[in-house]
Amino acid sequence: MTLTTARRMTLEEFLSYDDGTDKRYELVDGVLVEMGAESTTNTIIAGFLFGFFLQMGLPSYRIGFKQKIEVASRYVTARDPNLIVHTEDSFQAIDERKEACLKYGEPNPLIIVEVVSPGDETKDNYQRDYVQKPEEYADRGIGEFWRIDPERKWIQIGVLMAGQYQFTVFKGDDTVVSKSFPSLNLTASHMLQAGR
Repeated sequence: MTLTTARRMTLEEFLSYDDGTDKRYELVDGVLVEMGAESTTNTIIAGFLFGFFLQMGLPSYRIGFKQKIEVASRYVTARDPNLIVHTEDSFQAIDERKEACLKYGEPNPLIIVEVVSPGDETKDNYQRDYVQKPEEYADRGIGEFWRIDPERKWIQIGVLMAGQYQFTVFKGDDTVVSKSFPSLNLTASHMLQAGR
């Protein structure tokens, strides 16, 4: 659902917007667009990865939940990934900031993790996760993009090469390979089942 306002919102207005509800929004060309509620599966996988990164020794402050990232896009002003794995520099850019949003032109995070919502290729969320977000994150120059799709039962790890992500698909008992974490010892099924 799109909410019309008297004038278009700026990113700063959007970041501080509160309508008194728990609804989630994206800012599309200055207009608020309501996003559906996050699925339980998506939140469980994101929580599992948070714990897994902690066990690998990553400091908790470098694992971002509910932090936005500004993109240059005709679709939205900022995205809200399921998880952001920060570099020291990208974390320092948002540290102590009132609104947790990594602005365009600021240091990039190490990895963006998106857990795909259910839906076939005709659905808006498919277009967001499989078409728009890879273009937007690549345009920012983010080196690694993880796309986790519980419905299709695969993990896709994209490494930025020549301005585009080159994806490798992992399924079942495949060990997930990450350029950023070469010692990652995790199978696709273990990640998709969130350790259950």
